[in-house]
Amino acid sequence: MPRSPASSTDQGPAAHGAVLLADKPAGATSHDVVARLRRAHGAKGGHAGTLDPFATGLLIVLLGRPATREQRRFTALPKTYRVRARFGAVSTTGDVDGEITETGRVPEGELELPTGELRQRPPIYSAIKVGGERAYRRARRGEQVEMPERLVTVHRFEEIERSDEEAEFEIECSSGTYVRSLVADLGDAYCTALRRTAIGPFRVEEADEERPIPLSDALARLR
Repeated sequence: MPRSPASSTDQGPAAHGAVLLADKPAGATSHDVVARLRRAHGAKGGHAGTLDPFATGLLIVLLGRPATREQRRFTALPKTYRVRARFGAVSTTGDVDGEITETGRVPEGELELPTGELRQRPPIYSAIKVGGERAYRRARRGEQVEMPERLVTVHRFEEIERSDEEAEFEIECSSGTYVRSLVADLGDAYCTALRRTAIGPFRVEEADEERPIPLSDALARLR
């Protein structure tokens, strides 16, 4: 007798909902990681916050319908990043994947690192929909894309080290904040490396793709 669709997915921990903490490698998309883990665990699923392909770090993967129904709660959690920036050049995408233009303008002295509630204009090379289509698709066709401003909150913006044309920062910010834009707003600068180290109470050091966290345990950590 053929198996019913319900019996082929969302079995084991995913039947009651589960959370996986993954450490996304550079070069992979968030969708790639979710698709691989869905197959590995035989479950439907989604994630709670995209990482750019060049970025690495913590990705929360939600397994099973009970977990995906709680997606908004996980997506809304604040994020913490380590970012490395290069000054004296700009990138069309704000990172190493764009076209780099050398300007030679490097800021001197102490940098002004904004915190609090900010108005931010997301980069045109982003997954935000404009006119019903992803902004990056329109940008790649050479279209002019007007990105709507949004309110974000930067809780902490700390310089870890700086030498010559490079600097490293740690940033804790609200969901929906574009770190690439924060770096670009410092002057002629773009991100050379970006790593998400935490999402709310979850840290990248906990990442283990073989150890699903029961949804009830994950939700208890949000209280």
